[in-house]
Amino acid sequence: QVQLVESGGGLVQAGGSLRLSCAASGLTFSTYTMAWFRQAPGKERELVAARDLIGSRTSYADSVKGRFTISSDNAKKTVSLQMNSLKPEDTGVYYCAAARQGIPLLPSRYDYWGQGTQVTVSS
Repeated sequence: QVQLVESGGGLVQAGGSLRLSCAASGLTFSTYTMAWFRQAPGKERELVAARDLIGSRTSYADSVKGRFTISSDNAKKTVSLQMNSLKPEDTGVYYCAAARQGIPLLPSRYDYWGQGTQVTVSS
């Protein structure tokens, strides 16, 4: 049984930082692409950052480039998202997701999802 469990969300002021973590179990972690999506109220779920654990390629949404960093630890089966210089528009529920191959942009291409963690950035 695959489980992805997120942690680290919360309330932060604009300009602040948060670090999200996702602990994976039940899958061969190092063969997957791990990603972070977010969904704001009334908006579609969007890809924020992804990391192909086989080739170590990473991809970021333009809106977070230079501010967010995705990293992974194969031994601990965790993927993290360091978020700096947070803006109110970064507010949303952040989801950890796993895909078997590539770095898909569409949520439908991901095979497993966490339950989400709320990030709220106040102005």
